[in-house]
Amino acid sequence: MIYVVAAVVDAGQSKMKLETERLILRGFREEDLDLLTQLMADAEFMQYSLGVYTRDQTAGFLDKIIGWERASKPSLLAVELKRERPMLGYCGFFHHPEELPGEVEIGYRLHRAYRNRGLIIDAARAVRDYAFHQLQLPRVISLIHPENIPSRRVAEKMGMILQKEIMFRGFPTHVFAITRGQWLAEHGAR
Repeated sequence: MIYVVAAVVDAGQSKMKLETERLILRGFREEDLDLLTQLMADAEFMQYSLGVYTRDQTAGFLDKIIGWERASKPSLLAVELKRERPMLGYCGFFHHPEELPGEVEIGYRLHRAYRNRGLIIDAARAVRDYAFHQLQLPRVISLIHPENIPSRRVAEKMGMILQKEIMFRGFPTHVFAITRGQWLAEHGAR
């Protein structure tokens, strides 16, 4: 459950911020480039993706997600522990208009030092709840490599169900999904 949802205006731009008991999920900023570059240069962090990113590739990725937020699209959020504050990963919304038009993905990655503590499950549930409660999206998905068992478990703990397998960017990919109706049935009308 989300404990706090805030929309902060920063230089005319709305910045989404979610909080759970242990985490702060906040909009990305340009000054996150150095930490994000370190994360995305880590082969284990980038496992089950297109590989590690250079600083320039990471800068392009950061520009894209900041651009989504500026365009008032739900976007990715930096994940921080409340008491430590350095970015330990990300969780939030991805858009794939050419490959999967009309779908909104909840995606997540976490630095290996913070895994197996339930942190990314907390973050993903907060993002899911925000998607259905505040944004009232009809459905969200997660795209997961068939061998990525930890990500599959996160999707299942969000209430997602395996829908189908597709080829996504040249790789076999499982599509997990949950509808707002399924979420409402589980969590009660709000």
